[in-house]
Amino acid sequence: MSDSIRVLIVDDSAVVRLALTEILSADPAIEVMATAPDPLIAASKIDKERPDVITLDVEMPRMDGLSFLKQIMAKEPIPVVMCSSLTEKGAEVTMKALQYGAVEIINKPQLGTRDFLEESKVFICDAIKAAAMARLKKVTPPVRRDISPKHTADAVLSRAQRNHVLKTTEQVVVVGAAAVQIDAGP
Repeated sequence: MSDSIRVLIVDDSAVVRLALTEILSADPAIEVMATAPDPLIAASKIDKERPDVITLDVEMPRMDGLSFLKQIMAKEPIPVVMCSSLTEKGAEVTMKALQYGAVEIINKPQLGTRDFLEESKVFICDAIKAAAMARLKKVTPPVRRDISPKHTADAVLSRAQRNHVLKTTEQVVVVGAAAVQIDAGP
């Protein structure tokens, strides 16, 4: 490779985007061409300038990383390194990412992500270099012709499976209060 490997970093966390930019830019063989906080912004950047490799988070606003990965691989494949706290070894998300065409998986911890990325800089740079060498083909979902089309809501929205729990890093805190006035009368 005579030219540097051009990388697009797609992650909703500004801290992760900055840390990955610093780590990858320190390697003379890698150039961070751009960063994006979500897949829709990333898509517009890809339309203007094609990267050699994309790092992609799973959980992001406006579109999740797996949906974006499927779009990339179906349209014009680009090597993708998934970098997420949801991609634990053997997790369903990890298996789907590999099935959809991800080249490598980097599992970020939910806490101490920046420190983890700093400690893993050699592994991360090696993963980017290996991904850049991947020869990809378009990934299209298999078409089953023996199933008749449905015209009900379950054809649009897949039925929830039992034991299917999607981990999320978002948490909700609810605080409630009530004021009651009791009138004792005259």
